[in-house]
Amino acid sequence: MTPKPTHLDETGAAHMVDVGAKPATERRAVAAGRITMSAGALEAVRSGNAPKGDVLSTARIAGIMAAKRTADLIPLCHPLALTRVSVEFEWESTGIAVRAIAATTGPTGVEMEALTAASVALLTLYDMAKALDRAMVLGDIRLLEKSGGRSGDWRAG
Repeated sequence: MTPKPTHLDETGAAHMVDVGAKPATERRAVAAGRITMSAGALEAVRSGNAPKGDVLSTARIAGIMAAKRTADLIPLCHPLALTRVSVEFEWESTGIAVRAIAATTGPTGVEMEALTAASVALLTLYDMAKALDRAMVLGDIRLLEKSGGRSGDWRAG
């Protein structure tokens, strides 16, 4: 049996899913991505010498703010009362990895919020360092894990 798309009604029109009858459960999602850049750009960001200032702090705040605005950015997403959003960075040999966590207690998941946080943090890294390297590449944006809700826990393989 092929699953029915949840955001289409019986006529095929897009609609917001009614989650009013679903129980509120603790929900958490983790998303990640990375940006690759030149060695010079990476060193400038790492040493705090990027032209626009503190690159990682700005990207962290941008990711958190974006998660809170996901319903304004992604059509048909429900506005959520987030209980946690965190954005962390890890230095890699050719760039920076981003890991975003979103959590709530509610009737629908936070995967889109975690993915939005990771994506906007990466875009902000690009914006903050583009004077150093316009050829930076953003990629590998993906959901790593989610928990809560009817479908239970899931982890990327």
